[in-house]
Order: sequence, then C-alpha cells, then structure tokens
Amino acid sequence: MNRSTFAVSKMDCASEERLVRMALSGDPSVRRIDVDLSSREATIYHDGEASPIASALGSLNLGANLVGTEAVGALPDETAGGSEAEVRTLKIVLAINAGMFVAEFIGGYLAESTGLIADSLDMFADAAVYGISLYGAARSAEGQRSAARLSGYVQLFLAISALGEVIRRSVMGSEPEAQTMALVGSLALVANVTCMWLLARHRKGGAHMKASWIFTTNDVIANLGVIVAAGLVTLTASSIPDLVVGSLIAVVVLLGARRILKLAR
Repeated sequence: MNRSTFAVSKMDCASEERLVRMALSGDPSVRRIDVDLSSREATIYHDGEASPIASALGSLNLGANLVGTEAVGALPDETAGGSEAEVRTLKIVLAINAGMFVAEFIGGYLAESTGLIADSLDMFADAAVYGISLYGAARSAEGQRSAARLSGYVQLFLAISALGEVIRRSVMGSEPEAQTMALVGSLALVANVTCMWLLARHRKGGAHMKASWIFTTNDVIANLGVIVAAGLVTLTASSIPDLVVGSLIAVVVLLGARRILKLAR
C-alpha cells in the first residue's frame, strides 16, 4: 500500500474537502483519505499507482499537485472523528443552518434586501454540506453523488434567482430596510457563532470536524458583510451597498453549486 500527499491550493473549506472525497469515492484502490485544511493537503492511502488519483483530483480544478508518494505497511490508527458526540453536534449545526436559511430568506424578502437573501443561500450551502456528509456516511458512493447532485441543483436555482433579483432591483429600484437587515443579519451572526461554539470542542479531532469549524468561521464574514451593508444603506440612503453584498455572496454560492454539479455528473 502507498501513501500519496497532494497539495490542494484552492481547498479551504468543507465544500472543497467534500469534492475531493467524492472525486475518489468510486476508486476501489483508495483505502483512506485524510484532509488537513489548515495546510491544504490531502493524504491518500491507496493501492497501485498515484497517477489515476492525480487525474481525478486534477479534474476538480482545485490546484492539486502531487507532493510525494511512499510505501507504507498498514493504515495508521484513525482519530476518534466519527464519535456519537461529533455526529450529534453536526446534526445540531445542520438544524441551525437550515432554520436560519428559512429565516433569512423570509427576512430578506420582507426587507427587500438582496444581501439577506443571498446570505440565506450561504446558510443553505452550509446545511447541504453537513447534510451530505451525514447522509453519505452510511451510503454508497452513488448515494453520495445523488445527494450532492440534488443539493447542487437547488443551490444553482437559488443562486441564479438571487442574481436575477439583484438585476431586477437594480433596474426597477428598491428600498431595503436597513433595520431589518441589521436585525436578521445579527441573528445569523449569532447562529454562526453558536455553531462555532458547538464545533470548538471538536475542531482538534477528525478532519471533517476541523473542516466544519473553518467553514463556519468563514460564514461569519458574510454575516458581517450584511450588517455593514445595512449601516451603509442608512448612511448613504442608497440600495447599492445591499446590491453589492447580495451579488458577491450569490456568486460564491453559484460557483460552489457549479463545482458540486460538475463532480456529481
């Protein structure tokens, strides 16, 4: 058995890690995959040559490069990354993200805020990542791909709808309610901080828990962007800050959906 290490320059959150795992899920020679998001490296334990693995990772366009391959006698002991406590935490985090997706989407619609609507899609993307991981853990590679395909199509539809709403409101005009934006954005921030607190006790554990921690900390930035946009809407009496933030977040979700669908096919 061999151990190959790949540097993956664009792998910086749980969605990219999941893409790496899905890309190799159908390869019978792959025995185990360890991912370290902090160093952006993936270590693959496999039989045979590393070239098929390198080809599969290269198709993701995440900047994967083979660092080196060495022969190993056996798989090293795994950390306790699949404990019941971790699974329970992921289910709670999934529920929080799913709930905030609904709350932010409704709040964004009522407040005429594309920033809130797009941020709700980011919450949905988070929930999809956690849900696929929990769903796929006990299912075949095809089951994982089917779940990823479904979430990818939903994300794609919502992201395109959000961008369409940005364009519509840019042309027709809008009057986003800054107070509602700030309130709902703050609730989303509290939700993500709560998720960070729940994940904190596990962030030194398995690779997926570490990924979930980094993924959630990144989401705080989007929440702060909505809150800052609300302040700028108040100061400038303009909808432009809201439209800019909404566009940026929607594009990020759109690109994530595109990568998931490309791999699922």
